[in-house]
Amino acid sequence: MKTDQPEKQDVKRRQVFYIPGYDPFHPRRYRELYRKEGLVQADVSGYDLTLRPMAKHDGAYGWHVDAQIGGSSVKADMQVLVWSDIVRGSMSQSIAATYLQLMRTAWTYISTGTLRRLMWLRKGPVIAALYPVGMLIGQLVLALLAGTMLGNLAVQGVGWLVGLWGWSLGPVAAFLFWPLFMVVAVLVLQWFKGMDGKFYAYYLMHDFAYSAQLNGANPPALDDRMAEFGEVIARALQSDVDEVLVVGHSSGAHLAVSILADLIRVGCVPASGPVLGFLSLGQVVPMVSFLPKADKLRADLAYLSARDDVTWIDVTAPGDGCAFALCDPVAVSGVAPVNQRWPLVISAAFTQTLTPETWKLLRWRFFRLHFQYLCAFDRPGDYDYFQITAGPHSLGKRYADRLPSKSRIDVPASKYTSMAA
Repeated sequence: MKTDQPEKQDVKRRQVFYIPGYDPFHPRRYRELYRKEGLVQADVSGYDLTLRPMAKHDGAYGWHVDAQIGGSSVKADMQVLVWSDIVRGSMSQSIAATYLQLMRTAWTYISTGTLRRLMWLRKGPVIAALYPVGMLIGQLVLALLAGTMLGNLAVQGVGWLVGLWGWSLGPVAAFLFWPLFMVVAVLVLQWFKGMDGKFYAYYLMHDFAYSAQLNGANPPALDDRMAEFGEVIARALQSDVDEVLVVGHSSGAHLAVSILADLIRVGCVPASGPVLGFLSLGQVVPMVSFLPKADKLRADLAYLSARDDVTWIDVTAPGDGCAFALCDPVAVSGVAPVNQRWPLVISAAFTQTLTPETWKLLRWRFFRLHFQYLCAFDRPGDYDYFQITAGPHSLGKRYADRLPSKSRIDVPASKYTSMAA
């Protein structure tokens, strides 16, 4: 993006659709995050943002933004495309069912060779994927040890008491040990599950298991919801706004890829309508596209990457250990066509755009860093989430002269490259 002289405003009204990742929380979380961080960024960068609530209809949840940036006035409507109910439903698993998920998911990634190939790209997200496996196994071991210790102590205590009378527990010891062992072990496991807001083991396990349950194919409920999202975006593309911008964060990025590919295939992006932009943030596309049955996603990646009726910018950062930083999701999935145009892969460069003090504060807060793309930067470069979503320039114009990151990874790494017909 050119920054040495003002550019003519090309967006006065914008419709933004935000697709969250695997998140069970109410969408108001994103409104409050936008409000809080937007005010901080506006203060740092010298512009004005004002938020107003949006009237709810048809289950939509969003807000209006009025912005004054660089002498230009912009109105933006932000809408969250909600699938948190599906996420919550997938997370309503018992402890035993979660451990079964663990075994199935680990087997899927290991037996298909996907885990090994993902490690060729970035170890951070693979470690994040292995974390819930190790943590849940560790919790199980601690629960079994606690049950064994307390069970043995109880048997020894009762044995000592009856020994005062000259009796011996004999086979009765087992009847004392095993019930107590089971009760203690279950209570410990329940305590760990109740504390998952601190450990994130169950949350992450459900996340990875959801993508892997059908070897990369979408569950039917998610496919239906994505079709609904497509209808909402299609209506916006028929409206009089200047830009329709779709933002996909984390696993929401690969949902957006398929939604937009389907919209373009059926002719829902009119040449005379609003320009279409797609911003993928902190994407984890390879976690799904490398799986055996992700044929539809791979086909959508290849198709979208060659289109001239969308601008696709992919933003990640090496400091985000939960994303496949600077990995071209099309190329590494092995489906890049010869005429590939997108995505433009750029870095949010946390170590440069955050002050040393802020970086020191956030460096080990992995989940917070995964959301930094939606937050304020101390020293923003050409990536400013609030100027992108509420500023006077379209995504295409903003990054028209931008070169991809020199550290971009575009080497094919997936074992599976088949695509849906």
